[in-house]
Amino acid sequence: MQEKLVFFRSMSSGFNMFGFILLGLVIARVTPHVWVWVKKKKIIRVYEERHKDFESLICRYNPYFKSLSKAGRERFLRRVLLFMELKKFEYIDIEPEESMPLLVSAAAVQLTFGLEHFLLDYFKTIYILKDKYRYGLYNMPFEGHVSEEGIYLSWTHFIREFNDYSDGQNVGLHEMAHALTYVNFTVQDGRDNAFYNHFNDFSLIARPIFERMQAGETNLLDSYAATNYQEFWAVCIETFFERSTNFRRQLPELYNALCSLLNQDPLTPEKVLVPTPAS
Repeated sequence: MQEKLVFFRSMSSGFNMFGFILLGLVIARVTPHVWVWVKKKKIIRVYEERHKDFESLICRYNPYFKSLSKAGRERFLRRVLLFMELKKFEYIDIEPEESMPLLVSAAAVQLTFGLEHFLLDYFKTIYILKDKYRYGLYNMPFEGHVSEEGIYLSWTHFIREFNDYSDGQNVGLHEMAHALTYVNFTVQDGRDNAFYNHFNDFSLIARPIFERMQAGETNLLDSYAATNYQEFWAVCIETFFERSTNFRRQLPELYNALCSLLNQDPLTPEKVLVPTPAS
């Protein structure tokens, strides 16, 4: 009888332990979704209170946002506010301003406006620096970079290049392009399945152009695109948004491949080609 009691106590203890483990797994799985839900509730309140101020500020610097319809702006701004709320912004050698996290978040949302998963979940921290900076053992100063620690941007160059929205140079869009591929292919934390599945289709068009550029061919894309395939991708994004008309005219297959990959066309009024969840 004593042996049976010990056996049942052992079984009960095992089930209790299993229950605790299962509960822990459920909590770990559910907590991020609850956290985002709570943040969304806060965003609704912030949007109602400040959306006119934020719209005016983004319109001043972001031509893409300015060209959207009223409904498009509402969807865009809600995404911006959620993105901004879920990120930590660190300021290095520069005094923070309200416009900084707002406009940086807008650059990320612009790139991902046609995607369902737009939060670049892996990246918790975005670093804003005053100007160009040194990184690692590289000799040349950086305007921005992406690493496992976060997304880094020179504010001087970020704001300057959004002010000149026709030269195909935009460090904000460039680094967000690197962040998007990092999330989808390096860590797969916050992966957008449609983007992930269609990137190979994009590459079938893009790689031959990249290889010809490495061999010396020139085209609309900045010569920096020939550095490596990751830089080619990021330069394509800059050109796609800032020189859309010329891009479509001179490299139509590549332009259309980007439209399909990102589920958007900057030359259309609504931008997004196939509707996705609003947030």
